[in-house]
Amino acid sequence: MNLYEDNLKGFILALLSSLFIGASFIIKKKGLRRAAAVSGVRAGYGGYAYLLEPLWWLGMFTMIVGEVANFVAYAFAPAILVTPLGAISIIVSAVLAHFMLKEKLHQLGVLGCVMCISGSVVIVIHAPQESPITSVQEIWIMATQPAFLLYLGSVVVLVVLLILYFAPRCGHTNVLVFTGICSLMGSLSVMSVKALGTALKLTFEGKNQLVYPETWFFVFIVVTCVITQMNYLNKALDTFNTAVVSPIYYVMFTSLTILASVIMFKDWDGQDAGSIISELCGFISVLCGTVLLNSTKDSDRGSSFRGGHAPLSPTLSTGLFNGNRESPKHDEENELLPDEICLRKQEQY
Repeated sequence: MNLYEDNLKGFILALLSSLFIGASFIIKKKGLRRAAAVSGVRAGYGGYAYLLEPLWWLGMFTMIVGEVANFVAYAFAPAILVTPLGAISIIVSAVLAHFMLKEKLHQLGVLGCVMCISGSVVIVIHAPQESPITSVQEIWIMATQPAFLLYLGSVVVLVVLLILYFAPRCGHTNVLVFTGICSLMGSLSVMSVKALGTALKLTFEGKNQLVYPETWFFVFIVVTCVITQMNYLNKALDTFNTAVVSPIYYVMFTSLTILASVIMFKDWDGQDAGSIISELCGFISVLCGTVLLNSTKDSDRGSSFRGGHAPLSPTLSTGLFNGNRESPKHDEENELLPDEICLRKQEQY
């Protein structure tokens, strides 16, 4: 019974986390725009003026609250349950973007929301129960097994390659570069967060885990991964459309995290084939809903801002290959009122 109660606590915390994180995306985006308008240098091109923008710090605080809730959720529930619930943050982000960033939500976006919610419900119902962990040293044994070490080595090589080779050459034209770095590092940070959260949980229960060096090693990994994620997430948000960054980041991050968790914590061991298939179907439903929600929203936004004679903004599928980079003209129009935009368009004719 205690295991089921732990899953329920993890579910509630993950849900609250998604609400806060979804709002933080929009608040930080507004702060980045304000900072770029004042300094003239965008964060995607190395500017750090957003550090002086109160609105950006509000978004950062909101994200921290969400991440703390997410951190605690991993201490109670398996990653395969907690991580997919991040889809709720995509719904929150899409709704707030409709009102705050003038990125209109297409009618088909409602279907995307329903798919995300229904898929999340299926995952929650069929989520596995974790085997009880009695010490951080048990997690260390899991982290040093050959299969996970192979995954870890692959991630490190890919991240170094993306940062040193691809980021300088196509980081500002291909959305997969910045989001790829965030997602790869994110999968490692989740594994470390779960290890650290479990260690703290055991410590509060009277089994002190702070005396083990493995606990402090996981702290180091968490700090390193989170700092890297924040840096490149800022670059991605400032360079590309929010409607493209959010779903790509969610899909890549969630897929890699579930893969890492299945390898390290063996979440599917002991589950029957039906439950695993149900979880995969729920996960696919969430992914499809996320793509549908954001791609249709982006298409609608493009038509509303650019008029009938201008090409629509690239949708998600186009952004995957072309980067969907926002042009300076687009950024400028986003900061203008609708009447001012119409006046400028009339002057051009």
